[in-house]
Amino acid sequence: MELLAQPPTMKLPAEWFTGDAYADVLLRGEEPSRARANMVRFTPGARTAWHSHGLGQTLCIVEGVALVQARGGAILEARPGDVIWTPPGEEHWHGAAPGTFMTHLALWEGDETTWLEHVTDAEYAGPRVGTRDRT
Repeated sequence: MELLAQPPTMKLPAEWFTGDAYADVLLRGEEPSRARANMVRFTPGARTAWHSHGLGQTLCIVEGVALVQARGGAILEARPGDVIWTPPGEEHWHGAAPGTFMTHLALWEGDETTWLEHVTDAEYAGPRVGTRDRT
């Protein structure tokens, strides 16, 4: 067993995020592991650019209200305790709703992330479906 040293919190780059977002790297597995885990904190209205992960990504919402959208789909409004899976290669974005901070645990494997264009204000303001509204 080993207690892992944690690097300092990092501000995430404007090339990949609109608004302010910060990450704490919790796990960056050494070969043969490809596991990655980050705790990511978004200020109100902050969000990722469109992107995809080669092996998919799981988001566990910890606090606040998250907005998550797959390309062509409705915006999912997620709350603490919700777990969202984006399959390999699915273009998506995620961030905080306006007026609230949001924290999620991001889990994925490997470094195969493809970053695309920023989410426009019009896309961000699109129609939403709450996780509690789905059947």
